[in-house]
Amino acid sequence: MDPRPAVARVTAPARDLSSIFAPRSVAVIGASRDPGKVGHAIFRNVLEDFQGVVYPVNPHAQAIRGVRSYPSVQEIPDPLDLAIIIVPAASVRAVLDECGRKGVRGVVVISAGFRESGPQGRHRESEVVAAVQQYGFALIGPNCLGVLNTDPAVRLNATFARAMPAAGSIAFLSQSGALTTAVLDYARARGIGFSKLVSLGNKADVTELDLLAALRDDPRTDVILLYLEELADGQRFIGLCREITGEIAQPKPILAVKSGRTPAGARAVSSHTGSLAGSDEVYDAVFLQSGVLRVDSVEELFHYAVAFANQPLPSGRRVAIVTNAGGPGIMAADAAVRQGLELAAFAEGTKQALRLSLPAEAAIDNPVDVVGDAQHDRYQAALRAVLRDPGADGAIVVLTPQAVTDIEQIARVVAEEARGAPRHPAQGSALHHAAQGSGRKPVLASFMGLVDVSAGVRVLEEARIPHYGFPEDAVRAFAAMTRYAEWVHRPRTEVRQFSVDRAAASDVLRRSPRGVFVRETMALRLIEAYGFPMAPWAEASSAEEAVIRASAIGFPVAIKVLSPQIVHKVDVGGIRLDLTAPSEVRAAYEEMMADIARRLPGAAVEGVLVQKMVPGVETILGINRDPQFGPILMFGLGGIYVEVFRDVTFRLAPIRELGAQRMVESIKAGQILRGVRGRPPADVEALLECIERLSQLAVEIPEIAELDINPLMVLPAGQGAAVVDARLRLLEEGVRGQGSGAGKNTGTADT
Repeated sequence: MDPRPAVARVTAPARDLSSIFAPRSVAVIGASRDPGKVGHAIFRNVLEDFQGVVYPVNPHAQAIRGVRSYPSVQEIPDPLDLAIIIVPAASVRAVLDECGRKGVRGVVVISAGFRESGPQGRHRESEVVAAVQQYGFALIGPNCLGVLNTDPAVRLNATFARAMPAAGSIAFLSQSGALTTAVLDYARARGIGFSKLVSLGNKADVTELDLLAALRDDPRTDVILLYLEELADGQRFIGLCREITGEIAQPKPILAVKSGRTPAGARAVSSHTGSLAGSDEVYDAVFLQSGVLRVDSVEELFHYAVAFANQPLPSGRRVAIVTNAGGPGIMAADAAVRQGLELAAFAEGTKQALRLSLPAEAAIDNPVDVVGDAQHDRYQAALRAVLRDPGADGAIVVLTPQAVTDIEQIARVVAEEARGAPRHPAQGSALHHAAQGSGRKPVLASFMGLVDVSAGVRVLEEARIPHYGFPEDAVRAFAAMTRYAEWVHRPRTEVRQFSVDRAAASDVLRRSPRGVFVRETMALRLIEAYGFPMAPWAEASSAEEAVIRASAIGFPVAIKVLSPQIVHKVDVGGIRLDLTAPSEVRAAYEEMMADIARRLPGAAVEGVLVQKMVPGVETILGINRDPQFGPILMFGLGGIYVEVFRDVTFRLAPIRELGAQRMVESIKAGQILRGVRGRPPADVEALLECIERLSQLAVEIPEIAELDINPLMVLPAGQGAAVVDARLRLLEEGVRGQGSGAGKNTGTADT
């Protein structure tokens, strides 16, 4: 047991990757004269765009595309900053040695045939790592698409994508090279610009963490997009993302697609917490507590990115909708409610302005329907009125093409009003990225259709108004912006520290076996040492002793079998409930022993646990120690059906009271705790304290592999809570779990 707080998170300075992102000279090793070869495509791309000096390296060519070729990097007379390697995998180590002796500081290995291809490839990759360690250069890859930097002073396209994308403020990091080429093509069609783009490949040296740190400090990057399949260092990822998304002077949103949502790869463990905490649920918690917005598709990734890159953040969740068609307006309103947004309630002055500028048949409540024959003047008046309303935090403009609609002119007035939409003085300021800094309110648009609206869409895109084909997409993007704004402005409070009986806790750890589930009584003693409210309990090894213990505790009681072979007691008749008299306890004990002897004749029964019956709402609390992220907390609806209903939520420890509160609010059973169908509300305050105590326990005892408290009975309001049952497994001897992945226990924690 470690009573000290978890080690404080310290984010290291960014690694110097200037030789990769801003080289003055580049050698393309494996450049080819054959237009059908990757080496030709990459050399052509670098040659056409790069603002520095380019050297092709090919021992069999005198010149490539009119540029003198060199047989090796050693023959190049000038210093080299960056080497792009496109040679067979078997030759890569020798080329890296040449680069190292030449003094090259940055390397991108495009070549495949490394750990992704089997044992021989893994050996080759180990040689790549050895070269990095020997020469100290920064290396991206192997098995990657390359890198790209649109900075006008650099313009490096060291990829085999077809063309250099437009310059922009969005950076994209991808663990899939093939996806990167598709993304570039999609972005070019949509007019989306990038600051930097990196295909990480096998991450033999440079990882997403190194690149995130570099992008944190990059003045040309305002939004960071990630496609992830795995993480190199979970705890460092959390700390770095928190810093980027909310702790630096100019925070930057991070949007992520994480593949592998199915449970196929989840490891099988026997406790409820472990079986419910699959890797995807853990990643959900990681992203939520790191300020990273998780999306489900690459299309959604860019839907959100263009909003963040081009519009200010909203100051709240109140959205105004302006439309020329009732149906799409209702669709947008429904989507807003589903996304947790609020339809802005307009002030009377706003309604009066709408009455004066719109026809009598128009709808002046939210959504505002300017009617199907509306021209630009109605759109302009309506949008101006709602954006000036102090009760609106932003607007979504919906248009369906009508025969009389001047779509292009409407787009112009939307752009004009968006530029001049002042934020109400009472509202918070926006973040300082992209279109922000002016105090404007965000405006998003959905001009529905393709052909008829195309000219208007071009006007919107030129004016940096994010456009979506359907209103629901615009609403989802607006909701993402509100979630991020709330993250940036979230309250920073300290994690509560509770008094602990450390001697008792240490005694449990000293006496408990490792790698297996300990006796239930040992689990209860550890929980009790951390100040959890307990249902009164005692051990008994005979029927008569059970009667004595029950009489001392007070009726009604339950008795539960104690046996290392019996995990789920209900399945073998190992529980008797609501015993109200000594005779019932005696009879229940004898019946239980007979049932167990019949069903599990080899089970070693050590006696029973006699426990006071406690009424209330059954909940479950749990800890599962993730090898990447440290202790994971679980809360949900408890009882024997927890794995059937799966009404649970996860967070990384430590958490503060607000985090515990949001855990409770996020499950469906939260309504039961608030009181339904005549049942009184439960003591949520006592429950929140138990979750916070669990968080402290998880952080301070890294020896815990799994812990279930199931059920934790939550009594009616003001009456507290009580632990009824618990299961505990410690890590194998000599194995020490990761500490907190979410921050030190005495510092700031997040929801």
